[in-house]
Amino acid sequence: MPIISTTSVYVDDQDKALTFYTEKLGFVAKTDVTAGEYRWLTVVSDVFPDGVELVLEPDAHPAAKTFKAALVSDGIPFNSFVVADVDAIHSALTAQGVEFTQPPTDMGPVRVAVLDDTCGNLIQLTEFKAEDESDTSAPA
Repeated sequence: MPIISTTSVYVDDQDKALTFYTEKLGFVAKTDVTAGEYRWLTVVSDVFPDGVELVLEPDAHPAAKTFKAALVSDGIPFNSFVVADVDAIHSALTAQGVEFTQPPTDMGPVRVAVLDDTCGNLIQLTEFKAEDESDTSAPA
């Protein structure tokens, strides 16, 4: 069975993206290798440093720019990251100047917020609620 080792987010500036994803979101730089004009640049969760790597992929291809712009225009997040407490993260990031396009909002079994990563993407932060919190059925 395959295992996901990397996933990407297209960024307009790799240095700016590295700063945002490490200094604001708390990821840790893992790989930074020159690859021609750009770099193979990845970050990981400090909780799972050997887990899935997020590639900060240059959006140099015209299709990437068009794709990103369409997602942002429609308010669709490019990626989603799990957090333990979306309200606390929202407060902390807002205090650091991070802009959110959607404040913490209940959506069935999850609570989500959507932020602007400053690199041309919307990113969703997702908190999974306890089972009893998302159960809206009437008592038996």
